[in-house]
Amino acid sequence: MTNSILNQLETIGVIPVVEIEHADHAVPLARALKAAGLPTMEVTLRTAAALEAIERISDNVDDFLVGAGTLLTEQNVSDAIAAGAAFGVSPGLDVPVATTAIEAGFPFVPGTITPSEVLAAVRLGFTKVKFFPAGQYGGASTLSALSSPLAATGVSFMPTGGVRLDNLGDYLGLSSVFAVGGTWIATKALITGEQFETIETNARQAAEAVATIRRK
Repeated sequence: MTNSILNQLETIGVIPVVEIEHADHAVPLARALKAAGLPTMEVTLRTAAALEAIERISDNVDDFLVGAGTLLTEQNVSDAIAAGAAFGVSPGLDVPVATTAIEAGFPFVPGTITPSEVLAAVRLGFTKVKFFPAGQYGGASTLSALSSPLAATGVSFMPTGGVRLDNLGDYLGLSSVFAVGGTWIATKALITGEQFETIETNARQAAEAVATIRRK
């Protein structure tokens, strides 16, 4: 199950990272993304509505992978699973948090930024990790340099933070990148303003860009 879910994320290529203030926006947002060819999102646990938003999407939108982000504690992981999240993402690598996900069989992507953190994640059994915050730590060029000596581990990365449509190819062009996380597709302002048509347009552009990059 874990590998299956993460492999589906790899196929999609771009995971919209969202902050939902009102649970009523969750289902329309998911439907807009799905219609555009991005049937997934990472709902960050930064708002009081996040868990309800995940639950509503899980219950009402078929063939859609809703994940929980900003998992900082073991309780966050348990709450995400209870809400129906298909996968979880953390900004860092905390062993108790990661272990909770492993023991629950919960598809989980821990955050890393240094070679030591990546190796620690690999030792725990993870082969897919988040590279965060990508933009602030040198972007695609740093990730390329980091990937080379770690290639033998089989690890691949999901860079998040500073990823945009105009630099998407820089990241997805790296063989070590399985997907990217992006906030530009469905910003907090667009969601709050119920600009779902604009979000659908952004998502479609991203999906088309992934297809074009991967054909090269």
